[in-house]
Amino acid sequence: MTLANAIGTTQQSSPEATPLMTHEYFSSAYQKGFQLTLRFLLSRGISHEIALDTAQAAWARGWEKRAQLQQPELLLTWTNTIALNIYRTLLRRESPSEPLPEIESAVSLNVAAIDVERILTYCKPKDRTVLENHYILGFKAREIAQLQGCSESAVRLRLLRARRKIQHHVIDLKRQAKAACA
Repeated sequence: MTLANAIGTTQQSSPEATPLMTHEYFSSAYQKGFQLTLRFLLSRGISHEIALDTAQAAWARGWEKRAQLQQPELLLTWTNTIALNIYRTLLRRESPSEPLPEIESAVSLNVAAIDVERILTYCKPKDRTVLENHYILGFKAREIAQLQGCSESAVRLRLLRARRKIQHHVIDLKRQAKAACA
């Protein structure tokens, strides 16, 4: 059923008999078609507030451009197309992305974690495992001894030797850094 039939105008077969776009015809079409245009926009996923504004703008533009419509019985289809084009224009004018908020905070870089990783590369594999288990994973000497199948004293001795080796290596790195700066 066309809008012309819905608003009660009769159509005949001759082109001269098509209803003229009179004020009364458009007013009647608006009263019946506005809700249909609104539902059309809502079915496209547009929010109710934007759909309401867009439908109103489409019917207003339809009234302004009514002389361009050659088949008045297609007024609803024509107005829905106008509404969809208005919405598409609105989308194009909006920025495609939202700007990220400025966050002013100091970057926290854990230099110690980087140093630990670099220092552990200078250790023997067994020493590295003992140091990681004790200082990073938090195991006690007794637990490490059970994991490695050795005595608790051996684990303590390995920890002591590994710490001394690392201390000497760090001192050497500091000397090299001072020499390079001088």
